[in-house]
Amino acid sequence: MKKYIGLLILGGWFSFALVHGQGSPTPKLPAEKAGQIGAPLGKIAFIREGDLWVMDWDGKNQFKVVAAQNADGRLSWAPDNKRIAFVRKGSVDLKGPDNLGGQHRVYDIFIGFIDSARTNTNWWFRVTDGLGGRHPEWSADGGKIYFTNDLNANTVNAMLPNYQTCSVDTAGGSYQILTRDWQTTDRFATMPTIAPIGRYAFVMYKGTNPAGVVIAPADLKGLSDAEISAKGKFVSGATAPAWSPDGNWLAYINMELANQGIYIVKPDLSEKYLVYKPAAGQLLQTYPLSWSPDSKWITFATQDGAIWIVDITGNGLKQVMGTGLNSAPAWSKKK
Repeated sequence: MKKYIGLLILGGWFSFALVHGQGSPTPKLPAEKAGQIGAPLGKIAFIREGDLWVMDWDGKNQFKVVAAQNADGRLSWAPDNKRIAFVRKGSVDLKGPDNLGGQHRVYDIFIGFIDSARTNTNWWFRVTDGLGGRHPEWSADGGKIYFTNDLNANTVNAMLPNYQTCSVDTAGGSYQILTRDWQTTDRFATMPTIAPIGRYAFVMYKGTNPAGVVIAPADLKGLSDAEISAKGKFVSGATAPAWSPDGNWLAYINMELANQGIYIVKPDLSEKYLVYKPAAGQLLQTYPLSWSPDSKWITFATQDGAIWIVDITGNGLKQVMGTGLNSAPAWSKKK
């Protein structure tokens, strides 16, 4: 019996070194290019001690939406601001007759409902049941949820996971695998994010090695070097990507210790700016970043559980949640 080797490549509390490129320091976005930046609006969802919570953008009026106890990873609001896609985690502990086996995590995607939260935090709807679904992102039209799926999650003797981008409708039907060569490729696609203007970005792994973020048309079907070179752009050493709602920027985290920080880049890579560089000794959670509805602010969390917001010029930094077991903040789609 083969031993399943789980890979910690999908974001969370860990940090690692990535090759981001050397050179002069990355500048911040000039105010004249950023446009008018007003006060933040909307709400932020987050995970606290395995439960799904919502608060105003400034940390006020917190309330529990789902008492899941095992929520983990990226959250995504529906365009109507009434539902939130989230992930619950479990585990498989396999012990074969010859003592081979091992433990690995399994995940599935659920939907929590804001309207029912005040009276019943034990209500949610299951979207996937294949044990491999993570990092959901709702489509701009509200009809689909894109997500990372481990296609080997329910295979007992799989040697490695096979992370690919998939989609389902909001009832869990119309399942699709976006990658055409998923059965033979040694490339993994994780943390998908879909822009409203037909672009797709994801973190790509070559075997077990992180490579960076690929920006490509939404109809990209394969992960070969030839196809990605022909259709896409590549950001070396990047992780946790998120498209701005207006599609003008892709935010990502660089985790190289010397250049760790939050950056934004144009889809064609013509412009890149530093948004936030952590203080000495501070590390970022590497769950995908999240934008405010007006594409002017980004929310993120540090590994001490603090939740922050910052505007795209790197100003307006505000800690909206103190340290603790908090993670994965996600801004609402509406103001």
